[in-house]
Amino acid sequence: MTDKTSGGEVNWLQTLVKAIALGMAAFQIFTAQFGLYSAMVQRPVHLLFACALVFLTFPINGRFQGRAYPKALRALDLGLVALSVLVLVHLAYSYKTLAMRGGAASEADLWLGGLAMLLVLECTRRLMGWALPIITIVALAYTMWGHAIPGLWGHFPLDLEQLISYQYLTTEGLFGIPLGVSASFIFIFIMFGAFLVSSGTGEFFIKFANAIAGHMRGGPAKVAVISSAFFGTISGSAVANVVSTGSFTIPLMKKIGYRPQFAGAVESVASTGGQFMPPVMGAGAFIMADMLGVGYFEVCKAAIIPACLYYFALLYMVHMEALKTGLTGLSRAELPHLGPVVRQGGHLMIPALFLLFLLTLGFSPMKSGLWSIIAVIVVSSLRQATRMNWRDVVGAMERGAKGCLEVALACACAGIVIGCVTQTGLGLKFSGLVIDAAGGNLMLSLIMVMLASMVLGMGLTTSAAYILTVILGGPVLIELGVPAIAAHLFVFYYACLSCITPPVALAAFAGAAVAGSRPFPTGFESMRLAAVAYISPFFFVYSPVLIWRGAWWEIALACLTAILGSIALGSGLMGYLRTRLNWAMRLVLLVAGFGLIKPGLYTDLFGAAVLAGMYFWQARGLRAAALTTPARS
Repeated sequence: MTDKTSGGEVNWLQTLVKAIALGMAAFQIFTAQFGLYSAMVQRPVHLLFACALVFLTFPINGRFQGRAYPKALRALDLGLVALSVLVLVHLAYSYKTLAMRGGAASEADLWLGGLAMLLVLECTRRLMGWALPIITIVALAYTMWGHAIPGLWGHFPLDLEQLISYQYLTTEGLFGIPLGVSASFIFIFIMFGAFLVSSGTGEFFIKFANAIAGHMRGGPAKVAVISSAFFGTISGSAVANVVSTGSFTIPLMKKIGYRPQFAGAVESVASTGGQFMPPVMGAGAFIMADMLGVGYFEVCKAAIIPACLYYFALLYMVHMEALKTGLTGLSRAELPHLGPVVRQGGHLMIPALFLLFLLTLGFSPMKSGLWSIIAVIVVSSLRQATRMNWRDVVGAMERGAKGCLEVALACACAGIVIGCVTQTGLGLKFSGLVIDAAGGNLMLSLIMVMLASMVLGMGLTTSAAYILTVILGGPVLIELGVPAIAAHLFVFYYACLSCITPPVALAAFAGAAVAGSRPFPTGFESMRLAAVAYISPFFFVYSPVLIWRGAWWEIALACLTAILGSIALGSGLMGYLRTRLNWAMRLVLLVAGFGLIKPGLYTDLFGAAVLAGMYFWQARGLRAAALTTPARS
């Protein structure tokens, strides 16, 4: 949203927005280095900055985007900013007196608490649309009137004073764990990504991937997969990754002959996968570690094999499509050479390695992220072409602040929902209700949780969808005997996959927009390319060997058979192995792929036999055709 001025006057609104964004970045950097304030100070201040930026940069209605904004609405937005300051600063300053009076809410607390929730809902609506506000409003309505529901779904009566006090004056509601995570290390990692972009690391990833794979058959698609895997793990947003890296890779894919629909799908799937690819997982690794109460590397270790399988399967299917349609790569003359690319930009990889080094030494994620940001500034100065001046640093701080808005508001709404769930006791009852509905059947329970994750993820950030689903679905799976980390990864995977699953497939639709293809066909093409990710969570729930739960030889065997399963599944879906496959062959290979990906001796033997038999049968046919061709000529 811009404020149009006349006569060359200074655009005061842009100056104000920049000042607030830089203030937010400075506050987060200060607390990252010198320690967080009390939860009831750190979280309201973080939310205040986010609300102010949303009210000043997002119009009350989308039809005003890019148009002159009425002065009356501008005044309303400024009034809402002032109201946000009153509501949230009041809490930050009065939390000590609140403790002295035993947590009892005054009349002012109740009015301001009600306004706080309304302001958060309005900010989220402006920023992300109606999906999350509606979910939050339904949760609030259930808290207020759920006592009228008969049976186990009902709860004891609660009045408005109890609701507002719980949400506003405790760390169990609006200012709960999700907002706490956003106000601490998620912001730092989003800003780390902004600094990497400003230093040219994103461009280096693309050049590096082009130098490695651009000349191969279907090379630009492989470049899209490799560069998006690198960039996606730190960006935290599948949509942002699609738009940034896709603007380079999608035109190249179309140039060598990939269908626009396929090009858009490849980029959206590759970008989405970055969210569950260690080391950063779009900040998901840190949220999961915090919620599980385990070490960061425990989460990374569990996530690494399924994530590598995902990208292996995607690269394989891209290659099969190139073989099937006879595509080639780019000519060497069009591509950068690996040596010069590494010499000119290889140093930009040092901050990411430095981040891993700090985490390995046991530094907190927040401290590690902060010092990695400093490392970006220092390392980028090693070469003139990548050196960041003060404008680049300020710009990165501003982009980092604006980049955290979706996460901050989504976490605030998630906190409200969690507060409703805990205050009404629904969280304690939900596990039993779902297990009863599924008849105690683990598969049915998994399907219900999967659907809940994907539905909640439609239109939401991955972090918000994961948090909302895992507070209800996680205990269901754990109660049925699923290891806690497997249960959390199960929910997290499907929260990520909602980005490419119609009807609200935001990443796929962004890829379609860049590629110039139709959105829904691009979404369904994305689902086909990400097939491994849709089924592997079920397998690491039933047999956690794929998340490093077992002896080393069991893990090695599971990896080998899962790779073969990805090949069988990819060939079945793409219709090509050594040559084209008919529908019967494709179906047989799909069954073999399922058998191989699922750990188990008999299913592995069956799948391997089918895949090997199909491969050698087609190879024999090709040799026979080669022998008869000269005779015919």
